[in-house]
Amino acid sequence: MLVAYSSSSEEDSSEAGCEKAAADGHGDGSPERKRPKTDEHPQKTRLPLPGCLLAMFPDDVDPQTEDSSLHSGRIRTFKHERGIWASYVYFPYHPEEEFAELLDQLISVAGTHGVVLTPQEDFHLSLSQTVVLRHHWILPFTRSLRTSLAHCKRFVCSAERLNVYCNAEKTRTFLGMEVSAGHAQLLDLVKVVDRTMTEFSLDTFYKDPSFHVSLAWCVGDQTVQLKEGLLELQSLVDNHDEGPFVLRLECAELRCKTGNKTFHFTLET
Repeated sequence: MLVAYSSSSEEDSSEAGCEKAAADGHGDGSPERKRPKTDEHPQKTRLPLPGCLLAMFPDDVDPQTEDSSLHSGRIRTFKHERGIWASYVYFPYHPEEEFAELLDQLISVAGTHGVVLTPQEDFHLSLSQTVVLRHHWILPFTRSLRTSLAHCKRFVCSAERLNVYCNAEKTRTFLGMEVSAGHAQLLDLVKVVDRTMTEFSLDTFYKDPSFHVSLAWCVGDQTVQLKEGLLELQSLVDNHDEGPFVLRLECAELRCKTGNKTFHFTLET
């Protein structure tokens, strides 16, 4: 006759089951009473993540970056995304004291024509459109620019005629001072910059550019209103205290701003 003996593991399991039943009060064979679900699975309180960890993984779009009220009414021309950097190439302009005085007068007179102008935070002459660079493109893009600009020579350009500009999206209108001398040299530099843009499949500069330094801006397309007062504004430039005001720009160092980084390219003497 064969006798089946339980293994030690089965005995352990059986004893453990009996002990559990006794502990639960069902060792006498009475039907088991179900506990409330909340007792079986007590609700866990999720602790908040530390701020330092949240900062490491920001949302793709920060709602505040899209709020035009936080940027003097300016509207972003392309969606803000993590890893995508707005970039452009330009010459910086460092204004003199007399320029600040003239700009105040221009803004005041524009106001009498119903146009509320805001002065530029920084002044520059663009040699490219604003394009978007992916983060991993930044170093190869700037290396390409540096190589292309290696033998470009510095020069001086000047501007003295006011003009009105509006961006392609019609979200902002600008009062600018148009370049009158140095146009040919700027065109040569644009060709150099455009080669790098083409290499990265980015938009090149305008075909027939009006090189200028933007002085002030307003929200929306107010081209007509601003042009109505252009002759009066130009008279302020022509009849400045010490003769006609001429904006002189030393084109000695080209810059590329991409996001919060700025790269400098010194031209040859």
